[in-house]
Amino acid sequence: MARAALSANAVVDIALQIVDEGTPAALTLSAVAGRAGVATPSLYKHVSNLAELRELMSARIVNEIADQVGEAVLGRSADEAIRALMTAWRHYAVRNPHRYAALIQSPRPRTAEAGTRLVNIILATLRAYGMEDSAAIHATRCLRAAVHGFAVLEAEGAFGLPEKLDESYDLLIHMMIAGLHAPR
Repeated sequence: MARAALSANAVVDIALQIVDEGTPAALTLSAVAGRAGVATPSLYKHVSNLAELRELMSARIVNEIADQVGEAVLGRSADEAIRALMTAWRHYAVRNPHRYAALIQSPRPRTAEAGTRLVNIILATLRAYGMEDSAAIHATRCLRAAVHGFAVLEAEGAFGLPEKLDESYDLLIHMMIAGLHAPR
């Protein structure tokens, strides 16, 4: 990459390539600079440090998840939308295991907009169940925990028993949907 083409977005692109090809641990400013063909101090014009770069990456990753989840639920409602949402999120994590592992889970200033976008998609999906306010927030947390937990365990190869993962995930989706229908 030519020095003139370097920008904060380009630095994030390079960082994501490094993570995708290796692991989140492979990400260093030195590795990004080497890939960009610049000296490490040149990166400071675009990102202030590795922590900021990780936040920018996380914002990009959450936006990618929101794009895929949003597209999956479009035109669907209630159970069909929850199934599509959970399936799209899992597929993202499984197709991009290192990128997903690099995601900072706690809210940060640079990830707030992307996080709000994803949460709003989930909240809109939950309206079909009559959920609003704190009930919708609790359900959103449960959905996130279920999808994230399963996806992380799957990506790390932590399910060692012979039963098919797709069947387990279908059961998880069924359990989540049943919970959304449960009287509150």
